Amino acid sequence: MRVLLTVEMDTDKANAAIRDNRLGQVVQSTLEALKPEAVYFGAHNGKRTGFFVFDLADLSDIPTIAEPFFQELGAGIDVIPVMDFTEVQKGLQKFGAR
Repeated sequence: MRVLLTVEMDTDKANAAIRDNRLGQVVQSTLEALKPEAVYFGAHNGKRTGFFVFDLADLSDIPTIAEPFFQELGAGIDVIPVMDFTEVQKGLQKFGAR
């Protein structure tokens, strides 16, 4: 299932991770594990935020993905199922056929 993982980092913990050169390590290990199709970084709600689009193979993988962000960066996360336009069209066709 394709999902959008939004990681909103605690400012103080992210600042400390930047000073300690840990922020890059946390993100890099996540990129290696997830192999995302897209990754973006910006500010959301006034906080450093990462947006990762990837295939979530199993719901039981969520703790493995989330815990480094919780523990290292004090982050809040959201995991949202998402579709591309082709998938939306397919879903609408199924809806129309019922």
